[in-house]
Amino acid sequence: MMNTKEIISALTKDQIRNDLPELVVGNNVKVYQKVVEGNRTRTQMFEGTIIKKQGSGIGATFTVRRLSYGVGVEKTWPINSPIIEKIEISRKGKVRRARLFYLRDRVGKAAKVKERI
Repeated sequence: MMNTKEIISALTKDQIRNDLPELVVGNNVKVYQKVVEGNRTRTQMFEGTIIKKQGSGIGATFTVRRLSYGVGVEKTWPINSPIIEKIEISRKGKVRRARLFYLRDRVGKAAKVKERI
């Protein structure tokens, strides 16, 4: 007899995506998202820093933050979402924390994350 966790993992095994790069907190990424407008679909890019990863398995999510005209904008996506076309890593960040919420209080150059070489 299988327990609940084994049943859920068996059902969601084929829905987990393997085509995305490894998402690490602190990296600058470009997330290409499908947007549906009426009967047309187009691709929209959102570029920013990953400030949080949460959960595991099929319910895992990540949050990306960027500044747009001086206003902080954060978006959260499920990692396994079919809305995400692709994710490109543009810069690898060097951080010592799992959550970068302190970036919300910083402005300008202070909001930058050092680059990992």
